[in-house]
Amino acid sequence: MNRTDLASTIAQRTGVSVKDATAVIAGLNDVILEAIGRGEKIQLPGLLTIERVERSARTGRNPQTGAEIKIPASHAAKITAGSKLKAAAKG
Repeated sequence: MNRTDLASTIAQRTGVSVKDATAVIAGLNDVILEAIGRGEKIQLPGLLTIERVERSARTGRNPQTGAEIKIPASHAAKITAGSKLKAAAKG
């Protein structure tokens, strides 16, 4: 389901316009990205949890050349499915 399909489905089930549903989805997207960027954790109980994880810097060697490889520290988002989402995925 893409953003357009999602907005249409939300509009049908809630009685809001597709335009309003699309705006809410866009706003939610922005809020989530900002919150994760600040290191906040977002939880929708039973559905999903989104949080930032820190990846430490690593050093290794290229097995073919022996050259040292340095991977800088970075941030990533971890998304965990909640019980309701897991149950829905099972059918």
